[in-house]
Amino acid sequence: MDIGVGLLGLAAALSIAIATIAPALAQGNAAARAMEAIARQPEAAGEIRTSLIISLAFMEALTIYGLLIAFLILGNIG
Repeated sequence: MDIGVGLLGLAAALSIAIATIAPALAQGNAAARAMEAIARQPEAAGEIRTSLIISLAFMEALTIYGLLIAFLILGNIG
């Protein structure tokens, strides 16, 4: 096994791990804050929910970019 192949595999694994941990923590924090905001102002629940869904979609896009980078790195192995 070539050392370069091993390093590319490690780089792909790290790109997925780093790109997944940060958005996961941010999504949990955003959901907790949204639930707190809805509990404080139930009449604004619709607006808060809409903002939450949009922000969660942007955070999820960061994870997908990490997966794309990992695929691009793994494509260089073969």
